[in-house]
Order: sequence, then C-alpha cells, then structure tokens
Amino acid sequence: MRKINIFDTTLRDGEQSAGVNLNLTEKLEIARQLERLGVDIIEAGFPAASKGDFQAVKQIAETIRNCSVTGLSRSVQSDIDAAWEALKGGAEPRLHLFIATSPIHMHYKLRMKPEEVIEAAVSAVKYAKKYFPIIQWSAEDACRSDLKFLKTIITEVIKAGANVINIPDTVGYITPKEYGEIFSYLTKNIQNIEKVSLSAHCHDDLGMAVANSLSAVEHGATQIEGTINGIGERAGNAALEEVAVALYIRKDYYQATTRLNLQEIKRTSNLVSKLTGMMVPPNKAVVGKNAFAHESGIHQDGVLKEKTTYEIISPELVGVHSNSMVLGKHSGRHALRNRVTELGYTLTEEEINKLFVRFKELADKKKDITDDDLVALVFEEKFDQFKDFYQLSSIQVQYGTKQIPTAVVVLTDGKGNEIQEAATGAGSVEALYNTLERCFQTTVKLLDYRIESVSGGRDALAQVFVKVRVNDIETSGRGMAQDVLEASAKAYINAVNRVFVIEKMRDENQKVAIN
Repeated sequence: MRKINIFDTTLRDGEQSAGVNLNLTEKLEIARQLERLGVDIIEAGFPAASKGDFQAVKQIAETIRNCSVTGLSRSVQSDIDAAWEALKGGAEPRLHLFIATSPIHMHYKLRMKPEEVIEAAVSAVKYAKKYFPIIQWSAEDACRSDLKFLKTIITEVIKAGANVINIPDTVGYITPKEYGEIFSYLTKNIQNIEKVSLSAHCHDDLGMAVANSLSAVEHGATQIEGTINGIGERAGNAALEEVAVALYIRKDYYQATTRLNLQEIKRTSNLVSKLTGMMVPPNKAVVGKNAFAHESGIHQDGVLKEKTTYEIISPELVGVHSNSMVLGKHSGRHALRNRVTELGYTLTEEEINKLFVRFKELADKKKDITDDDLVALVFEEKFDQFKDFYQLSSIQVQYGTKQIPTAVVVLTDGKGNEIQEAATGAGSVEALYNTLERCFQTTVKLLDYRIESVSGGRDALAQVFVKVRVNDIETSGRGMAQDVLEASAKAYINAVNRVFVIEKMRDENQKVAIN
C-alpha cells in the first residue's frame, strides 16, 4: 500500500478561524497531542507574522521530536529568514513557501505578471534551499490557475530544489473529478515529477474538501493537508480525521494508508474543540457525539444482533470508549496523577498539586468525578494563563420573575487591586455581563454564547463558550464551574483577558519595529 503523509495545519490554517486565538501553552498542548496522534508534519504557524507566532513555532519545533515541524512563508527573503530562525532547532525542519498563481490573484493581489511570479517563486526556493533540507512549495489558488502556467511554474520550482508540490483548492471551488484531473495532468506532463511528493490542501466552501482530498489520493497525491475537526478560515479545511478513517475503512479501494494512531482521534478532537471554543456538531462524521448513536428501532435491533449492520466504524477504532474510570473524594494524589497521564496530559508537579486541591473541592460537591470532569479541571488549571490580568473574586446575582435581575461582581486585577461594580439586565447573564463590562471600562460586544454540561446528572459541571469583540479584536473564551452563572462570568473574563494579551503583544511588536 502507498504511504500517505498527513500534514496537519490546525495550528496555522485552523487558528485562522474567526475568533480563535490560542496562546503558547495551548499550542504546545495541541502539538504534543498531534505528535501522539502520529501526524507526519505539523504546520505550527507563520513565523514572520508576529513575535508571538515566531515564539510559538520556535518552541514547538524545539519540543516535538517524532514528526517534522514546518512554518509558512511568503516568497520573500525576510519571511524565509524568520522561518529558519524559528525552525532550525527542529528534528526535521522544513519550509512551506507559497505564491499565488491564478490570474485573479496575480492581477489584483500580487499585481505581478506571470513571468514575474515565476521569477519570484524560483528565487525564493533557491534562497530557502541554502537553509532547509525540505521545501514544500504551494501554488496558492491553484485550482483557478491556468494548467499550462501551473505546469511551467512547477517545472521551474522543482529544478530550483522544491521537494513537495502542493496544489491548494484555496477557496473550495473545485469538484472531486476536476481536482483529480489536475493531479493526473501534472503527473503526465511535468518532467521529473516523480522526484517530488504531490500534496493536496482543500477548503470546504462547497462541502467537498474531504471528497477532493480523497480524489487527490486516487490520482497520485502522497500527502494530504487539513485540520482536526475541519476547522479553518470561512467554512474550514478538510477534516483530517475523516480522511484518515476513510482511507482505513476503504483501504480495499484506495490501497493507501497513514501512520496515524486512530485511537487518538477522539482525544485530539476533544482537545482542539475545547481549546479553540469551536464545538463539534453532534452529527459530525467520525467524532460527533451522535456518530455512534442509534435511535431508530430497526437500527437498534440490527446493531444488537450484529454491529456491522449499521456501524462501518467501531467506536473503539477512533478512541471512543463506553466505560471510564470514576474517581471520588477518597481517591488519592497518585490515582489522580495516573489518570491524568492516561488521558494524555502532561502536568508538572506544581500543576498536579494545584489540580489535586481543585479535585478535592469538586469531589466534596459531586459524588463521582468522570474523565470528562477531570479533563475540564485540567483545562481550567493548566490553560489559565492570565494571572497578570483580571481574575474573578466573587459574583452575586439577584433574580426573580417580578424583579429586575441585578449582578454584583468583584474582580482582582494583575496588581491585586479589587474592582467592584453592579448593573442590571433583562436576564441574569445580561446583568452579569453588563456589570463585567463596567469593570473593564471598555465596550465589549458579545457575538456568541454557548453552554453545555461536561457530564450527566444534576451536579454536572457547566462549560460556557463565548465569542466577543473588543475594539477591532475578535476572540473566544471559555469558563467552567458547577454554577452556570459562575461559568458564564469566567468565560467572559477569559475572552476579554485574551484581547488584552493580544493588545500587549501588538504594543511590544510596535516597540520592536520602532527600535
């Protein structure tokens, strides 16, 4: 069987989803999980985009050892230099170079003639080859490019030293039949094409990203790019978990395989969903909570008699297990540490000690603590990186059907100062958020609010996700507590703190530029 490399761009293209802003700790945790999943290449970011992106790519490259780490770069020397500085400490540093090749992009965006685009692409590859052992070159908007021009520019970048040629469907425009034909055309008409690996990068604007990716495999591609849960700009990217499971279940047809540990799929999906705040739809293929649920009586009867009557994918294949270890108030620190490790999280001794305190507090209120509860505690402890900003001290909400909902909030800022405000609203959450907005002394526009229970039962933890806009910055936040109003307050504060972090980084970048 042919080996298909999996190129994961969750941390680059996926993070470009509207409202998603991952900090360094969150990016590292996702990168470690992608390594456990077994992806071949992690695209960690765009080093030249910002100081924060540079640091994240650098640290991920220096941390990950079992797969290649790459960074995106425009076809300019300053981008390539920044990428090398960030990636040179990696186990297998590689560069992802791109330039647009479609008439509409060349004319309106680049304002370059076709021959100038070829010259820029070749020059960039030759320059990058001085540093990087592996160079991936991408023809942005390839699927709306002239095939003869595509053939010419690819021929030249291969001569210049490119090792991987990527054919992106940048705007999700093409159909599976047409996409396959592009790969067939290039394979037949480009000399030395066998010396490089052909890669597919598909967007989902017309809902065909996974189908297009699989069509590319049928027509010679040996690398598929995508994201976990299919997140990304606009309608997102090809969902890697769907591509990988399709290749596994239909290996009889595709005659291709990946090195992914499929049992890590569900864990990876959950991690990305929680850290980005992008919920997985219940009917999502492979990882949705309804993917293995059967409600129809006919389906239930068939599955009880023989699972394969209605299940072509077993839950266990992708890491969905019906049983989970339950911890309680009598469980010790050792049992907690072991379970956290088994769940795939790496915590320091200090983090374990803090987590154990939170665990005991919850165990006194909740009879049984499930894996989902434990993961929620880990997330709140490990990924709360805003100690230098606002923290919730207390809230009090007064509500009655014939009363005006009123909230009183006490916050602590990074210097230890207390801020107390009160406000009213049409409902409890609105009163709470009006009060918090007063505390921050800035206009906060709430774009989205979602709540879900972490586990079942009346004593379940509540997890709230919000999306906000402050000034020109849009970002998301999350909060968890047994009380839904406390969880709502934490999510709102988490989102606004992220905005302050982004503004602080912008100021630092401007100072660096001035100096």
